[in-house]
Amino acid sequence: MRIVLQVVSRAAVTVAGETVGEIEGPGVLALVGVTHTDAPETAARLAEKVAGLRILPGETSCADGPSPVLVVSQFTLYGDVRKGRRPSWSRAAPGDVSEPLFEEFVRALRGRGIPVETGRFGAHMEVALVNDGPVTVLVDSEELERPRRR
Repeated sequence: MRIVLQVVSRAAVTVAGETVGEIEGPGVLALVGVTHTDAPETAARLAEKVAGLRILPGETSCADGPSPVLVVSQFTLYGDVRKGRRPSWSRAAPGDVSEPLFEEFVRALRGRGIPVETGRFGAHMEVALVNDGPVTVLVDSEELERPRRR
């Protein structure tokens, strides 16, 4: 999984003019992409990481507040632009694989007492946000599994 976290003072997602998810901050917008090798354990591990990251004002985490998180599916995080001018989406898991893992990530955050709003999986969404800081962090399950270099 790849997750782009943005600290926000507010964020909302609309589908066909209808607001389907909205938070007031300080909080976090989480854009979540899923790849073929992800599993429910990946979603749970990344939810734990996201909940505990001290990226909010005062070096607090979402779990400390609890502060809200708006979670939006984002398969384009696995776009490969190495060849040509059109990104390849082959590293992104198809919807029937990624949707249950996206939902598991949301469940795991909620299970930690964090208020979570979501977009609508697979829909064309408009995401509006006010980035606070700005603070933007990339969380990648593949990077978390690699040993740190000194």
